[in-house]
Amino acid sequence: MVLRTDTATHRAETLIDLGAISHNVQLLAARATEHGAATMVVVKADGYGHGAVPVAKAALRGGATWLGTAAIDEALQLREAGITAPILTWLYVPGEDFAGAIAADIDLAVSSIDGLRLVEAAARQAGKPARVHLKVDTGLTRNGAQPADWADLVKHALASDEVRPLAIWSHLASADEPGHENIDLQATRFDEAYRACKEFGWNPLRHLANSAATLTRPDLYFDIVRPGVAAYGLNPIPGLDDGGLIPAMSFRSVVALVKRVPAGEGVSYGHSWTTPRDTTLALVPVGYADGIPRSLSGRFQVVLGGRPRDVVGRVCMDQIVVDLGDDTASIGDEVLVFGPGTQGEQTAQDWADRLGTIHYEIVCGMGRSRVRRTYVDG
Repeated sequence: MVLRTDTATHRAETLIDLGAISHNVQLLAARATEHGAATMVVVKADGYGHGAVPVAKAALRGGATWLGTAAIDEALQLREAGITAPILTWLYVPGEDFAGAIAADIDLAVSSIDGLRLVEAAARQAGKPARVHLKVDTGLTRNGAQPADWADLVKHALASDEVRPLAIWSHLASADEPGHENIDLQATRFDEAYRACKEFGWNPLRHLANSAATLTRPDLYFDIVRPGVAAYGLNPIPGLDDGGLIPAMSFRSVVALVKRVPAGEGVSYGHSWTTPRDTTLALVPVGYADGIPRSLSGRFQVVLGGRPRDVVGRVCMDQIVVDLGDDTASIGDEVLVFGPGTQGEQTAQDWADRLGTIHYEIVCGMGRSRVRRTYVDG
């Protein structure tokens, strides 16, 4: 048995390729520009687990001209980092600091007259009008004004001295299923909302297309497209030709211990796996507290020593065990847990397929406090 005695520098690490993000945004923005649309890259949830500020800067370098966040504090973080590009934020809780957002020139989404009144009061406090994007619910049935309430919301916004209505927008429910009838239904409802604005003499900017629609529905680009997951190199429609997106995140660790184990020994909690022969096991100091789903136990591989290796036994809070067979490894050897797939490693999509989920959940789950994040610009 060999134990690690030096200080581990990369016990759990996500490696973020900012060059890949710039490349991805450049591809997406080129599509939009061809149709006269700008590109808003969504950097909510700390940039989908990649780091909001570095991602935002890479996205702007790649051709984005807008940024989108869910929460006001996310938008303020970008401003504090010196980012001056237009930012839209859209999800609020009681007591939000709308005045601070208005003072920082952050655009606010509004879905109701009650919400608009809160923004108006904050604008008076801030001493300047708020730029607002009115959201219509076209069929996702989350945020957004119902069609029956839309005309009143538009009329109130246009009559207000405290807000400057800039755009209307909505969000697609089924764009990741090309050909789904709901896409066209939502597009029709969005057009009806737009025509209602025109009847009031207002010709707003429009944005509807998410990542999937940016790849498949140029007719829905309008004035701004809002790619999220595609900017990080993850295909929103697995199997679709994405035009060359590059996954930006890799997750890696190191070997902490190597030992030879006889046949018939149970491994990890519950002994869900027993050594079928004499074998060499490598201990890797990452687990579900670092973002590896426990439900992947016995169902995934890592790359160690230049080839894929089975992870055996249960995923623990802090550790996984890798079966090396008759091969060996050295303490400190790199373990590639997942990545873009260029070294034979599994990808975030592979994990999602095994778990019956989406790759969004995988990469967002890597934003843990004890996982070191390292940036390269490859």
